[in-house]
Amino acid sequence: MAKKNKAGRMKVLLAFILLFGPASLLILIGVGGCEHKFKVLEDYGEVIEYKFTDAKGKEYTAKDFEGEAVIVSTLQVTCPDDCEVSLWHIKKHLYSVLNKNQKRLGNIKMISFVTDGEGNALEDISAVNEMIKDQIEDYDPDLWIIASGDSRELYDIKKDDKSFAKDGEQYSGNGFQKLLLLIDRENHLRMVLPGDSEGMVRRMKEHMALLMKEYDKIDAKK
Repeated sequence: MAKKNKAGRMKVLLAFILLFGPASLLILIGVGGCEHKFKVLEDYGEVIEYKFTDAKGKEYTAKDFEGEAVIVSTLQVTCPDDCEVSLWHIKKHLYSVLNKNQKRLGNIKMISFVTDGEGNALEDISAVNEMIKDQIEDYDPDLWIIASGDSRELYDIKKDDKSFAKDGEQYSGNGFQKLLLLIDRENHLRMVLPGDSEGMVRRMKEHMALLMKEYDKIDAKK
């Protein structure tokens, strides 16, 4: 008789586990019993309070992008035939992703400073602006802003006591024009990568996604 009672209790326990075990696991995950781990990007410090003018003559400062992340690049008057960055891959792996996911990634913008090829700013950016409108499908000027301003000053970022825009070994002189910057919503630099190859642009896309995961986690705790 005792054996029958014991067997009955075991059946009840097994049925309880089968019915409520998965739900219990989900509850445990939901309350933080299990937490996804992901890489947090390094913080290279605050960048300068940059400013620029867009193709319509509207003036911007870094404060206009508070609460938004920004991907910064340069474009030259010789684009698309001769660009320091890979315009095609930036369009494919960065702009298209942002444009198609504005509801999810609407707090990320792109800013491209127009230079003369020697790293100097140009006031007349109309030709590059028209080129972008012609080359980029579904171009949104509020998402990808073509800018006239001092990009050399913005790229004057110190790493290992050397500046990308002035005396860095690899990107000194005009070489900084190849670089992509990922600036977070607190105006801090979080990643620097060359933008002249598909592999590097893809990596920037991955780091952009990591930054968004970081913000999702922070916002979820508020």
